[in-house]
Amino acid sequence: MSKLIASAAIRASNTLVRRADEMLQKAIASHGESHAFEFPDTAFYLPMIYAMTGFAVKTIGDMKTALGFAKELLHNEPEEIMWKPYLGEALDSGMATLFAEEIILALRYIEGLEPVKDPETGYEYNGFITDTIQRNLGIQLVDGTMPGFAAIIGAAPDDDTAVKIVRELQEKNILTFLSGNVDGNSVTKQLLRKGVALGWDTRIVPLGPDTEHTLYALDWAIRASLIFGGKKAGDFKEHLKYQKDRVFAFAMVLGPLNDIIWSTGAGAINMGFPAVADTDIPVIHPTGVCTYEEVDKEYDHSKIVQKSIEVRGLKIVVEKPPIPVAYGPAFEGERIRKEDMFIEFGGQRTPAFEWVRSKELEEIEDNKVIIVGENWQERFEKGGMMPMGMVIDVAGRKMQKDFESVIERKIHHNLNEAQGLWHMGQRDINWVRISNQAKKDGLTLEHVGLIQATMTHARFKSIVDKVQVTLYMDEKDVLAMQEEARKAYKERDERLGSMTDESVDTFYSCLLCQSFAPSHTCVITPERLGLCGAYNWLDGKAAYEIDPTGGNQPIKKGEVLDNMKGRWTGVDEYIKSATGGAVDTMNAYTIMDNPMTSCGCFECIIAIVPEANGVMIVQRGHTGMTPAGMKFSTLAGSVGGGMQTPGFMGIGRNFITSKKFLYADGGLKRIVWMTKNLKESLKEKFNERAAQEGVPDLLDKIADETNAEDSEKLLEFLSSVGHPALEMDPMF
Repeated sequence: MSKLIASAAIRASNTLVRRADEMLQKAIASHGESHAFEFPDTAFYLPMIYAMTGFAVKTIGDMKTALGFAKELLHNEPEEIMWKPYLGEALDSGMATLFAEEIILALRYIEGLEPVKDPETGYEYNGFITDTIQRNLGIQLVDGTMPGFAAIIGAAPDDDTAVKIVRELQEKNILTFLSGNVDGNSVTKQLLRKGVALGWDTRIVPLGPDTEHTLYALDWAIRASLIFGGKKAGDFKEHLKYQKDRVFAFAMVLGPLNDIIWSTGAGAINMGFPAVADTDIPVIHPTGVCTYEEVDKEYDHSKIVQKSIEVRGLKIVVEKPPIPVAYGPAFEGERIRKEDMFIEFGGQRTPAFEWVRSKELEEIEDNKVIIVGENWQERFEKGGMMPMGMVIDVAGRKMQKDFESVIERKIHHNLNEAQGLWHMGQRDINWVRISNQAKKDGLTLEHVGLIQATMTHARFKSIVDKVQVTLYMDEKDVLAMQEEARKAYKERDERLGSMTDESVDTFYSCLLCQSFAPSHTCVITPERLGLCGAYNWLDGKAAYEIDPTGGNQPIKKGEVLDNMKGRWTGVDEYIKSATGGAVDTMNAYTIMDNPMTSCGCFECIIAIVPEANGVMIVQRGHTGMTPAGMKFSTLAGSVGGGMQTPGFMGIGRNFITSKKFLYADGGLKRIVWMTKNLKESLKEKFNERAAQEGVPDLLDKIADETNAEDSEKLLEFLSSVGHPALEMDPMF
């Protein structure tokens, strides 16, 4: 370990602990030690301190105890004439720095100083990253869509260089956090000056203007082991190992480094996260803390992203169609407003649809794009609005008709990942926009077809041998083909709607989340989709055909052990093997007896409400209190990390309207409370299912946050409307 780095880390840790102490004394004088505090929407208190020590900081008084842990990690700066290995002292100081920074930022929240609003630009930084955001992005973190994240600290030499670095990270699908500054300038300000869209939608997230705000990114990282990994608070060795092995993060320092940067970096090195700088600094090569180098440098800004990826050991393969604009999942969140739009198709403004259909190999020409219509080029050049029917013909020796809908759903991602292309909806309610900038860069209708051909091949290479795309641009052709497509949609829906768990002999697993939650596996059936909501039975079937050794594996059901609860010999054997013996058995249709495990990516949580003899359901993103006496973020701590917790279970929201929903527990009639958002979004299908169960007015009898946020008010409401759960057999 370099003496320069160790000395800087030690100096800064002492400085920051003193600063935290001074701020803490002022806060105690102003608010008192009993003043309660929690970061927004998290169940993990001050996450870094909680994960490392097991101590839950709930009040300002608790912060005194937590700061004591930091003080124990402090060291004296090495003497000028003395040389010795400084690694241990530097790493201790780095962790002390993270503890102190976490307390400083918490105190700033108490004083209303976070998130920071920049007085110069008016831009409001993100601040603390909530548990909801972490879970929203969970599936992208585990399925490889988002291979890692970068924390950029400081400012690039100029605005254009900042844009190039961030665009390269976007194209490689890496989530980017921004913090710090160089003499008041920062990458955030550089991107704002160049008109680059910032925020979670574009995966460029400014956390705050100071180096200390990097702590929010590290808090995000450490919660992965709490949320997905099931690591216990206080087991610091397991947390740090998990970070090194499973959380692929790195820092990129642009501009000169000061003591606080060095010390924050030393804290990150504890977690296995290396740093690459663009200045002449001492380098630290393998010592075993990080996977490869701990600290390195790269002066060439055109190479610094690749250098950082190599140092962290990331393996990134990006499929890009031959188009004149940038391409990657980071552009999925891009919005094209009316004033930025060159042309649009559909969106109830013009007739439009999209349809994937199977063909024989000899019927189509691979990678051919056909545009049907008169004077379409002239009309396209004028911009504005046009009809568009998109027909994607696919053929392959392993292609099955059931896969059409799976491929069709990817149209949305295929188009949205192109910078300057925006897509919404599906089937015959789709909507596409092309931006002025994308048109200026040379994007054409042919490129829209090429994107579909290229990415359908890339994403379904094992089942698709040929892809041909036809775009219909005249209204009469669009309307005629739309009717053909609607017949196909209806036929497809009738077939899928008739599938039941009893009608198949094979289920599918989803092991994607095992990269974060080793003891979890989803069991996906025709009547129960994955708990993240992203994978149904057909997705699992198609994914297995595409990659027989991938994360979706067939599970032979075997003999029925319990038809009511949903337990089979083959499923038990599979999950015991797939979880390394951590889970022996699972029941698919109950929350009361060995329910399915969860990784942390679930869309909703079901929790028992014993007083009401029923269950409540809350969706990810709801931040209010629930009748269980816990918010979603706290409830999630009882469900995630591969645990089986009777009475609690994570689910995908569409499972609520399945005939197998809580089949052994009483089904829909057990639901006594749901958020208003869920009630409204599921209303049509829910009422249909409720009528089938003989309670057509059930939805009106289910409470929500507008009339009950505690069990007492819930019981009052249920009694006043005569909810059926009050008359059902006890749940336990």
